[in-house]
Amino acid sequence: MNSSPFPINRFRINFSIWWLAIICDHALILYFLGLKTEVAIFDSLISNLLLMLSCLAVIQILRFYLPRGRQYMNIFFICIFLTGIWFLLTKWILKLTLADYAGYTDFLHHSLSVRFSIGFLLLGFITMISILWYNQQEKNELDKRNQDAEKLTKEAELFKLRQQLQPHFLFNSLNSINALIGARPEEARKMVQQLSDFLRGTLKKEETQWVTLQEELQYLQLYLDIEKVRFGNRLATEVNIDENTPVLKLPALLLQPIVENAIKFGLYDTTGETIIRLYAAHEENNLVIRVINPFDPETSSPQQGTGFGLKSVQRRLYLLFARNDLLSTQAKENIFTTTVKIPQTQS
Repeated sequence: MNSSPFPINRFRINFSIWWLAIICDHALILYFLGLKTEVAIFDSLISNLLLMLSCLAVIQILRFYLPRGRQYMNIFFICIFLTGIWFLLTKWILKLTLADYAGYTDFLHHSLSVRFSIGFLLLGFITMISILWYNQQEKNELDKRNQDAEKLTKEAELFKLRQQLQPHFLFNSLNSINALIGARPEEARKMVQQLSDFLRGTLKKEETQWVTLQEELQYLQLYLDIEKVRFGNRLATEVNIDENTPVLKLPALLLQPIVENAIKFGLYDTTGETIIRLYAAHEENNLVIRVINPFDPETSSPQQGTGFGLKSVQRRLYLLFARNDLLSTQAKENIFTTTVKIPQTQS
């Protein structure tokens, strides 16, 4: 069942003005054709009020029965039927009430064909407008359902991407804890606590899609603390952000897979100290973040740095912004740079 247009104030006002104009026009025509003023007004009121009721009946019928394909013929016959009912009822009432006025009966008889034609055309016009209205209502409802379905699909895929990232990091952390338990139990306990805080933050942020850069960096620090337990003095980090960037927004948990990718291809194939650098700036209404890590060209191919972690980030950005140009990578000499742009369109 479609929603009726009558609860809309604009429709009620336009509908009332439309019929008031028709009533006045009808009365003026009858007056200029020689009928007395009171006869012209009464004729117009009876004819058009009954016709308006017929139009209202059509609008209600179409609310519950919207034609498809060949069913339009049914609407055509309904219009003829309602026009006939209106015509006969109007003729009977006008004869009953205005027969005493001289010459009116003859005038009514000669105007019957014109009345029927005009009544059918007006009823048909209202029917056509109603069909267009209800079809548009159905289209809007279908579009809304499609948008809701697409939104749910995107949310489900975003959730899946985030869940795919967690086991990879969790397994690495548990392996590190297992290795530390015997040799360095204090560091193992510390890492368990840090891992607990990290995972607790992950669960809380599932409900919040957008956070400030400052909040994201605080969460990222939990991850880096865990990695520093794993790699010890081999891992160092530098974070440089512009003054106006801490309040800028980005999708929650976006930076961790980027930094994890930098650590993976900056430390796994090296033995010395590795510095992971993160820069953030506000450029052309974008929050631009660059993560830079060194790599050994002889033992690590920079193309490997575009594995699942970065692909998941790129896919997530596409789902949020419908753009594929928000994440880019560059390998120059022994430096690998990952750049991500987050448009500041969130309120």
